[in-house]
Amino acid sequence: LSDLETEIDRITGLVKPGGHLIVAVPNFKSYDADYYGNYWAAYDVPRHLWHFSKKSIRMLFSGRMHLTAIKPMYFDAFYVSLLSEKYKSGKAFSFHALLVGFWSNLRALRSKEYSSLIYCFRKPV
Repeated sequence: LSDLETEIDRITGLVKPGGHLIVAVPNFKSYDADYYGNYWAAYDVPRHLWHFSKKSIRMLFSGRMHLTAIKPMYFDAFYVSLLSEKYKSGKAFSFHALLVGFWSNLRALRSKEYSSLIYCFRKPV
């Protein structure tokens, strides 16, 4: 989305009052993002023009939708770590990447900063 604000207005405008919107995005505050840095596959430049944290998602939808839940995408830590390791080392498969994904999920148990998050919104009636 090149014009983020305009597109969020358009998308939220399509949701009926009382309706729900589900948004799933990578979380650049996760352990695996920090570990892989510029090699973190979920940056996915140039397709991902924007990168989000829980705070930025809340701000982006503030006044438009009510955030009802945040759910982790547990398996994304493994998938993104495998891709990131491939970008970093050139290896098609790496047990180390699986360990990073596992460690990312373990750390997220406390921090709640999983590799990717699903945001559940409800439009006020």
